[in-house]
Amino acid sequence: MSQKTVINEEHKLKIKKPKLFKVIMHNDDYTTMEFVIEVLTKVFNKSGIEATKIMYDVHRKGIGTAGVYAYDIAKTKVNQAMGMARNSGFPFKLSMEEE
Repeated sequence: MSQKTVINEEHKLKIKKPKLFKVIMHNDDYTTMEFVIEVLTKVFNKSGIEATKIMYDVHRKGIGTAGVYAYDIAKTKVNQAMGMARNSGFPFKLSMEEE
């Protein structure tokens, strides 16, 4: 005689979505509007129209959101943009905040 053993195990995996972070651009009196648009198109892959809208937010409101990303991607984009600014001689500042 053989016995069959049935094991019924339920495994529920809880997958957490990564926290998202907003990349925020800050206005200053030196960084040109053209440079901000260049950063938005090259680093943040924005269209010309989107980049112009965000640039005007930065100019008029003092800040603008360049995008919302997982932490590592947001940090990389901030570092790329700040590197571009440093190489171009602009004091352009970006920051991140949890969404």
